[in-house]
Amino acid sequence: MEKEMLVHLKIKEGKLETFMGWMQSDEGMGVRKSVAYPEKTVGAMIPDKSGMLFKVSVHNEVGMKDFVTGKNPTAKAIYAECVENAQLYELSKVNL
Repeated sequence: MEKEMLVHLKIKEGKLETFMGWMQSDEGMGVRKSVAYPEKTVGAMIPDKSGMLFKVSVHNEVGMKDFVTGKNPTAKAIYAECVENAQLYELSKVNL
């Protein structure tokens, strides 16, 4: 089942480009595809470039939690190098 989630990443100083380069690499895309639909992901940089926000459509919630917390074996090294803190939120639609 697809679930909308929001990821807030605080990036270590000077590591934003390194992290984003990995996220767009074949290796990064492989990990992303294993947990969510990259084509549905919406990303935004925090104005002071200290982090990123991603709205993602998740199809593997357990895998997504591992990915965001840096426990995914493929992503572990890049997270250790670049990510200071990560938070994951479930999103729900509000009917107006």
